[in-house]
Amino acid sequence: MELRRAGGTGLNLSRLGLGTMTWGRDTDEHEAADQARAYLDAGGNFIDTAAVYGSGDSEKVIGGLVGSLFKREEVVIATKGGIQFIDGVRTVNTSRGAMLAELDASLKRLGTDYVDLWQVHTWDENTPLDDTLSALESAYQSGRARYVGISNYYGWQTARAVTKQELRAPIATTQNEYSLLNREIENEILPCATELNVGLLAWSPLGRGVLTGKYRNGVPSDSRGASPHFAGFVEPYLDERSARIVEAVQVAADGLGYSPLEVALAWVRDAIGVTSAIVGARTGAQLRGILRSEEISLPAIVRQALDEVSC
Repeated sequence: MELRRAGGTGLNLSRLGLGTMTWGRDTDEHEAADQARAYLDAGGNFIDTAAVYGSGDSEKVIGGLVGSLFKREEVVIATKGGIQFIDGVRTVNTSRGAMLAELDASLKRLGTDYVDLWQVHTWDENTPLDDTLSALESAYQSGRARYVGISNYYGWQTARAVTKQELRAPIATTQNEYSLLNREIENEILPCATELNVGLLAWSPLGRGVLTGKYRNGVPSDSRGASPHFAGFVEPYLDERSARIVEAVQVAADGLGYSPLEVALAWVRDAIGVTSAIVGARTGAQLRGILRSEEISLPAIVRQALDEVSC
């Protein structure tokens, strides 16, 4: 699998990252190991998680694989801090104290003394940005985080954070949603990341699963859209506009002899400015299907047609 450098840093990431949002909850440790094995066998090196995924269980599962399935130094492990669910309520706290405490807890769950990439999970309107960034600097200077990044920031927030950090702990990456169903980052975030030489990590490149075509005739009972944890996450893309784009992807896939998943993922993976597209699956079989997209590239005329239908 092709490795790409994250912005102006020395961090090299495979162009497909392995997302682990379901690990420890919908994906048990056996399925997770199967996924990790398939991903590593395909040449991937980048596993992305967060402290909030499965209330820390995702990190615990990854920690169980370190040393047994892969050597620590062979894999880029990225995690995030700043979001918690307290009594079922989503809480954002990116203050220095809260972030560093979360990092210590993440390292313990992961069974390592450092992460390759530590990211602020989201913007916190109640915490001064300098306080948040001081946590990144502390982790970076202490070696607990080899590189640092941000996630889900708007364009002006990205520019401000990256500029402030230039001489302290440089921002290596920004992680944002990007797919044929959601191209909002093209307005400000992608140009900002390109201009400031920051790597772009695209999450949910399959439009929260909708671009696979599985929701064309309703919500399957075994899908994320039917899950109590993720139904609200999928629902915004079950509208008429999304349906038109899904049909266009299906037409392109039929014409090329690919699956809709392969077409949608290749579109994001090869977009200008994207360092890595982060994919997730509930099972190893699903992930192996996703990894087949590595074998294809989209003809320019197909890419242009998808650009036009999804703009």
